[in-house]
Amino acid sequence: MDKDKLKQSLADADCPADSIKRIMDSYDCGNTKDVLGLMKKERCRVMQEYHESGRKVDCMDFLLRLVEKELR
Repeated sequence: MDKDKLKQSLADADCPADSIKRIMDSYDCGNTKDVLGLMKKERCRVMQEYHESGRKVDCMDFLLRLVEKELR
């Protein structure tokens, strides 16, 4: 994979700068195992944020239904 493209893709995925640096350092050293491990860790972080956002949307949907019900 192109190094610049990897770095940009990590930034696009909203990885923190320190995580990007660790991943890129491992990439530069050719330590593919560490690169994959660090990327999987970031994926877990992003999935956790995704689930938290889903719970917030569910809460807002519930509140909207309650208010709409009161207005009828």
